[in-house]
This record gives sequence, structure tokens and C-alpha cells, in this order.
Amino acid sequence: MSNLSCNFSSERMDICAMQGDVRMHGKSAVLYVVAASDDSYRPANGTAVTIRPYPRKGELSMMQKIREVTIRPAATTGSTAPPRCTVTHDIPAVVFSTGGFSSNAFHAMADIFIPLYNTAREYDGRVQLVATDYDRKWASKYRHLLAALSVYPVIDFDADDAVRCFPSARVGIDSHKDLGIIPAMSRNGHTMMDFQGFLRSAYSLKRAWATPVNRSSGARPRLIMIPRGETRALTNEADVIAAAREVGFEVMTVGLEVVSDLARFSEVVNKCDVLVGVHGAGLTNFVFLPRGATVVQIIPWGELKWMSWSDYRDPLADMGLRYAEYEVTADETKLKEVYPRDHAVFTDPLSIHKQGFNMVWSIFLGQNLTLDINRFTGVMQEVYQTITIT
Repeated sequence: MSNLSCNFSSERMDICAMQGDVRMHGKSAVLYVVAASDDSYRPANGTAVTIRPYPRKGELSMMQKIREVTIRPAATTGSTAPPRCTVTHDIPAVVFSTGGFSSNAFHAMADIFIPLYNTAREYDGRVQLVATDYDRKWASKYRHLLAALSVYPVIDFDADDAVRCFPSARVGIDSHKDLGIIPAMSRNGHTMMDFQGFLRSAYSLKRAWATPVNRSSGARPRLIMIPRGETRALTNEADVIAAAREVGFEVMTVGLEVVSDLARFSEVVNKCDVLVGVHGAGLTNFVFLPRGATVVQIIPWGELKWMSWSDYRDPLADMGLRYAEYEVTADETKLKEVYPRDHAVFTDPLSIHKQGFNMVWSIFLGQNLTLDINRFTGVMQEVYQTITIT
């Protein structure tokens, strides 16, 4: 007898797990649970249950673009009998989506790799990853992580015409919170520090801990500046870098082409004691920092603290990382060249927030910044004191 159990209670993700005779046909996006036991989950409509296997269930418009997977209890014979197996596996399957917001580094970690680690790591590589909305370019970028989770190539679910039989399968991945794991909710008690250890293993990163630098030795703590593209860029970045060097840091800078090569960039980040960047997905690379390192977030103008804290401050404690911030003033934003100082952008930024995220994105997340070097230097001096010893 087979068994099907489903959980729809999470605000982030629907998940179904099945054991026994499980048959999968990717092209039609159907999983059959053959001869399900009497205590199995029974679909409300009596025939099937559907899941979009991406953990942003509240993002309704985006979720409509995620391929829907149907799970159908089936009899061994008769009109509901499933197709016969053409490929038989002796390992479990995990079905997830590489669609959604996954091209963004924050979402690649928060929506896919942390939940996928939480779901598939227990199998120690003997698991078949099956991806809907499969993106080969994305899979190539993250090939080291996918290979560390499974010794088998990822199956492109949407293009797969085989009828694959598995002893068990899960549709959907365990997502607890953004860039985080709640150990009590993890089936194996995983933590974010465990996940960081997994990342270090996948990319052969050497530093697990950042040790304080002795100032009297002449050594300098290393600092990495996260580059930006056309938005939220620092117009005086050269001065910002010079200021950090003057404080006593060895500053490492890289181009966007290095950031996109995770094998190279993760190694650069792991060698650093401090990561500095403007609020944005690039800060997610702090997952590669050694424990005890510091993240300095530059928060743009426009009442963005709540967003900045939620995304890039709050997750740090569970990773053993420190946090500092530099909040931009109205005098430091290039928005002053677009809007008069009596505009709501300056006098009442929250009124812009009330107009919806698209307005916040186009105005406040589209600004460039010119930092006050004296004020920035003060923040970096404080950071320097906390990570060095005499």
C-alpha cells in the first residue's frame, strides 16, 4: 500500500509527501500514488490535489507562472490505473521549481537553496532532484550547490516524457522564513550554521571563523565592497573605498562578472572579515562569510529600515554574523536632483509606501547615493574597533 500526506497550513508553501508506488510523468505534470492506504490524504474533490512547488504562496500573480503539479491517487487497475513505469529509481524524488524570483540572488537562497537543503540534505546525495520551470542557465550558475545536494543530474520535469517510478517523493520544499531555518520546524534539526557549513563544503571554502586582527602586527582586516549596477550605486565609490582603507581595512573590489561566478566570488567573500553593500540582493553573499564577520548595510533614503532589517539584518544572528549600518540622509540621495525638498519623497516617505511596492521600487529602490565620507568613516571606525585587537 502507498501513502499520501499533505500540508497546506504554511503561509509560505504547500507540500505533499508520498511513499510506496509513486509514478511521475513530467510532461503531463502528474504524480500518481498507486493503491493509497485508507489513512492517506484524500483530495477535497475526490480525484487529485495540485501544488505549485515554489515557496512564495502569498505572491499570487507570480505563483500563477509556476507550473502546477497534480498528485493523483490511483487504483492498480481500472479507469484510474496509472501508466506503466519506463524508468525505475531506488531513491526518493524531490520536486521543486526554479522559476519565480530565482534569478535574484536573495530569492535563489531564500526560496530555493535553503528550503531545498532543509528538504533534501538528509538523503546525503542519494536523492533525485526534479525541477519544474527548469532554467539551464540558472542551473549552471548554481551547479556546485545542486551537485552537493544530489549525485544525480537534475531532471527537467516539464520536458521529461518518461514514466518514472520512485519509492517515495516530495512535492514542495520546506521553507520556514526568509534566509533562515527554524530548527524546531526542521525534520532533522538543521540550523543556518549547518547550511553555511554545507556552502563551505560545496565551494571548498576554507574559513569557518573570522579571528580578530591584531592592530600592532600591521595586518589589515579584509573588506569586500559589493558592486551595484545602475541603481542604488555609490556615485563616490572611489572616495568610500579610500575612506575604508584610511581607517585600516584592506579593501577588495570586484566587478559584476566576478559576482556572477559563485565559485570565484564565494572564495573572495569567505576570505573577508567585513562585507559592505547598499541594500539589495548582493548582500545575500554574506552567507559565504566566516562566522564572526561583520555585514555593513547602507540603507537608502525613504523609510527603508523595516525592509532592510527584515531582509539583511534579522537573519544574521543565526549565522553568527555581526551587523552595522549606515542610513543615508536626504542630503546624500540623488533624488534631491529629481524632486523638490518639499515633495512627499522627503517630507512624508511613508505616503509613497502606501501607494504600493511598485512606487517604492521605482523611487526609493531606484535612487543612487553620494555618501557623506566623514559620517561613513565614523561608522567604519566603529566596525574596525570591534573586529581588531591590540
